[in-house]
Amino acid sequence: MSNSYFLKSIIIATSAVWMLAACTDETPLAKNATSFKSEPVLTQAVKMHQQSLSIEAVGTSRALKSVVLYPRINGIIESVNIQAGEYVEQGKTLIQLDASEQLLLLQQAKIALEDAQRTKQRFQAAVGAGGVTQSVLDESNTALASTQVAYNRAKVLLDYHQIKAPFTGHLGITQLDPGAYINTQTPLVSLDDRSALLIMFEVAEAFYGQLKSGQKIAVAPWQNAAQVVQASVVDIDSRVDPQSRTFTVQARLDNTQDHFRPGMSFKVTLNLTGGEYPLVPETALQWGGDGAYVWQIQDQHAKRVPVVVVQRIKGEILVEADLPRGSLVVKEGIQRMREGMQVKDVTAQVQQRLLGHE
Repeated sequence: MSNSYFLKSIIIATSAVWMLAACTDETPLAKNATSFKSEPVLTQAVKMHQQSLSIEAVGTSRALKSVVLYPRINGIIESVNIQAGEYVEQGKTLIQLDASEQLLLLQQAKIALEDAQRTKQRFQAAVGAGGVTQSVLDESNTALASTQVAYNRAKVLLDYHQIKAPFTGHLGITQLDPGAYINTQTPLVSLDDRSALLIMFEVAEAFYGQLKSGQKIAVAPWQNAAQVVQASVVDIDSRVDPQSRTFTVQARLDNTQDHFRPGMSFKVTLNLTGGEYPLVPETALQWGGDGAYVWQIQDQHAKRVPVVVVQRIKGEILVEADLPRGSLVVKEGIQRMREGMQVKDVTAQVQQRLLGHE
């Protein structure tokens, strides 16, 4: 015999005993028994429980590192070493500008530097013999330092004629060809390190404080919601947008398999908690013409309490209602309830019999 069948049998039997007592003339109160009889019910104490929420947001991704390269000087393109989608290592030369004039300037600066070095050596040797004053030697030192700076600058400008990859990544498309004149405002090519993607999305301010750095979240590409993968929260904005009442969150998605591309949109799913509500058994919930309600027991009498269903949780229901923690609601015997009815809570006796039956 199942516990459910046994429990219902006890309630029916108890009801029969009370009905029999109401119909007998063995006591002086028999004629008014219907006014005093208590309906046997099973109850459960109300607990408080936080609402579990599944929040969905739309996230936009970008590469872990992303840049559009621009030249640092004006010039004419000598060669282009770019193929769209190519994976390049840091430091690889992507575009070479014509550097013939700069090579001459570097050679000129080198000659001036070597001459200044020789002059200083001669003056330094002559100072000891009294042929050169200390002030003349100081001037030669200044001239040497100045020519050293000019030489270094010429080397830097020569290096600017080579546009190199600042980090390892994948190249985008370029529309430049050898012979084209470019200036410092000319975009050359994009470079993305897509070994990981950063997904940015917005969350309502009510949940500020529930997200932590390193927390795992579920994301899926928008065009394939079934392809769910895990990402980790890396950044949480320090302020709430006063217009949208949201704050920005950034999560990192590992992309070492190169399945995703920067700019893709993602469906982000967050499992968060809402407010705290009374938790009642699902069997306690009743529906009437004015909505849902439960029967609360106060001083051994039934009281109808209207409720608003918030969430169902495995046989129990979160409700918005005036039900304090620990108050009793009827979970068995509700079909016979009416406002103000006197009831008898037989929950303890039933539980004892169930333990004995087991």
